[in-house]
Amino acid sequence: MSHSAAVMQKGIQVLLNHLGVLDTELFIATLLKEPQDYTVWAKEYFDRYDSETFFNEAVQYDKDHSVAMV
Repeated sequence: MSHSAAVMQKGIQVLLNHLGVLDTELFIATLLKEPQDYTVWAKEYFDRYDSETFFNEAVQYDKDHSVAMV
């Protein structure tokens, strides 16, 4: 499996786990129906964070969602 296919598979699984089947389908349909520039969207989304807040939230997210390695 290519790296791109693996990332897509993980992304779909995350959507399914957090949104469920119907809302995942709605999310994908909306993306396809209303194409947008991801770079512009990301800038608008992440501009609300200063770098320290973003870092602290990322570290906390990692702590809350880390998986123990066996």
